[in-house]
Amino acid sequence: MKTKIDTIIRQMTLAEKASLCSGKDHWTTKSIDRLNVPEIRMCDGPNGLRLEYERDGFEVTKYEECTCFPTASALGCSWDIDLIYEIGQAIGLECRTYGANILLAPGINMKRSPLCGRNFEYYSEDPVHSGELGAAFVKGVQSQGVGTSLKHFACNNQEFERMVTSSEVSERVLREIYLTAFERVVKKAQPWTIMCSYNKLNGVLVAENHYLLTQILRDEWGYKGLVVSDWLAVNYNTKALVAGLDLEMPGKNGFGDEAIVEGVKSGEIEESLLNQTVSRHLELVEKVFKPEIEKRVLNKQDHHQLARKAAAESMVLLKNDHKQLPLGRKSRIAIIGDFARNPVFQGIGSSKVYPTQLDTPYEEIERQMDDPGQVIFSQGYNEDASQIESLIQESVTNAGNSEVALVFIGNPHGVESEAYDRKDIDLPESHQKLIEAICEVQKNTIVVLCVGSAVSLGAWQDKVSAIVVAWKAGQASGGGLADVLFGKVNPCGKLAETFPVRIEDTPAYLNFPSEYETVNYGEGLFIGYRYYDKKKIEPLFPFGFGLSYTTFKYQDLKIDQSQINDNETAKVSLIVSNIGSMDGKEIVQLYINDCESTVCRPEKELKHFKKIYLKAGESRQIIFELSFRDFAFYNTNRKDWVVETGDFKILVGRSSKEIELSQTLHVLSTSKQTPQFHKFSLIKHLMADEKARQIIEEGMGDSDMGKALHSDDECIAAMALDLPLHKVVAASNGEVTDELLDLLLAEINK
Repeated sequence: MKTKIDTIIRQMTLAEKASLCSGKDHWTTKSIDRLNVPEIRMCDGPNGLRLEYERDGFEVTKYEECTCFPTASALGCSWDIDLIYEIGQAIGLECRTYGANILLAPGINMKRSPLCGRNFEYYSEDPVHSGELGAAFVKGVQSQGVGTSLKHFACNNQEFERMVTSSEVSERVLREIYLTAFERVVKKAQPWTIMCSYNKLNGVLVAENHYLLTQILRDEWGYKGLVVSDWLAVNYNTKALVAGLDLEMPGKNGFGDEAIVEGVKSGEIEESLLNQTVSRHLELVEKVFKPEIEKRVLNKQDHHQLARKAAAESMVLLKNDHKQLPLGRKSRIAIIGDFARNPVFQGIGSSKVYPTQLDTPYEEIERQMDDPGQVIFSQGYNEDASQIESLIQESVTNAGNSEVALVFIGNPHGVESEAYDRKDIDLPESHQKLIEAICEVQKNTIVVLCVGSAVSLGAWQDKVSAIVVAWKAGQASGGGLADVLFGKVNPCGKLAETFPVRIEDTPAYLNFPSEYETVNYGEGLFIGYRYYDKKKIEPLFPFGFGLSYTTFKYQDLKIDQSQINDNETAKVSLIVSNIGSMDGKEIVQLYINDCESTVCRPEKELKHFKKIYLKAGESRQIIFELSFRDFAFYNTNRKDWVVETGDFKILVGRSSKEIELSQTLHVLSTSKQTPQFHKFSLIKHLMADEKARQIIEEGMGDSDMGKALHSDDECIAAMALDLPLHKVVAASNGEVTDELLDLLLAEINK
């Protein structure tokens, strides 16, 4: 293939090469007919194919109906890698059927704040979780001969002024939190394209950021695919090309191509660099028009059933007092809330899918009842969440005359959207007032939360008997919810984002959104559960939390060895048993805690997880394999990942707060010590290094400085340890000489 591509490039004019660096129009790349280079069509995602045919300005007037799967915030709560892969396959097939070559998905940005308007498009607040699900989705789509566009790379964590704001992020935080998911997907799945984000990163526009697009993405991670801009993200296409951007979208009727041609002629752009971009474009053409992909026939009903399965797997049971759920099929049920008949099943913006059909919760609940006449509906509130007293009174009457009140509340259509952020995390006042009124007359009140991201709950949460988070779960959400409510499916979703008590408790509260086009990521490493753990703040519901209709027991945690080198692996095993009376699925989560570190680290970090199905009474052994990156942090001095020798707690549990089992593993660092100490290094840093400490202690011997380092007087010892090494000469009245320090440093850095 490479020889063929090189031949085509040699035949291309400079203008033709430049033409492939930007799109023909809103969705397609340019073709070069004389060389048989076809155009490539791109389409939005990520929870289904958004295929547009005609537009009138910003309004879509003609489109294809495609399966609307649950949004990413819902699918993230499934923790189900196999399911995500299967959904990727289904969306890939729809893309292939309708002629879409690249799906602009998945989105794997971190949920830094619950206020981000686009959080419903993202999986999680944790990079390992997002990376694993993102890789599965990419593999699924690309198995159908359709490319993906991993987005939004990187640090695009708000919608407010997204095209101009600079995300100010330290190098360690960037590596450990905001790039880890992207790195994992690149290395595991090699997405055919990656989409750069709108924002600046530390003052440099991402579309023009050589450090991010070339040094990290290509040189360090080995990425081979095409880098495409988010739509309208490019300021100067020549700067972007030099930085590592291959394709500017959308097209500008050829405007900008001349700048690239002139850039090559003037020497601003090396033609060899342009040839690399053209080569990557032609490699993508080869992939998307590969003839040997197996032809499959699209069955929309099969995909609808998959969407229903995904919806049920994603729903999270937050509360179930007195085992109110599952519902009985003979119960008298009052269904309350407009969302039960007019479901808010997806978010707003470029991810909006035009569904093939739509199941409503009300109709699907009726279908599962022995006598549908036992179900009565009350609107409760208007579609826009405005409050009408007569609707509340009708709801209260119906609730009082029923055995169970099933109340649908959440964020109305348009609250969660691309292009703007939420103002708060509170539910509409009319919804909260409705629940309060119903709880006065009906003790068996079940709340269904229809939201795309975390919300706070009112005082009513203590009054209701059960809470189910139904999310924005796609076109089959009604059927999936009914399956969960009646026990046809045992709820198995677990939160992929922390639910806070109030917005003031959230990590980025003081630094969200931006001011004067700059946003300071002041919370550092501590987003999501990392923050709540470190600050000892109790969340409303923790990361990884979710109830079931059955009970799981964890036991017999074992590590196959007590000590390993950091370049070795350790196997962790445990037994999980379903000791309840109903078949179900459990999500086993493994976290790691560094017991003692020279740098500030989170109390625990998710490193592995596994979703398993167990029949009632069944037990199964679960095995995880731990390796270098599970223990490492990013050392900014060495500009690399390192492991420090020490003990690490291996924590296994059912959520970030519910740790059931723990063991300790000792890990020995094999990192090569590069020269890092000098005369301006603090003595305490030298003493923290075993080799350096031995040399310093031997070199200073019984000198006054040597004695001070181990003085029983804490103040004297602290002052000595806090001295830069070169000040020892003066502090010791010349007892320790410059020549001696040079000899000691030479030995330490050998």
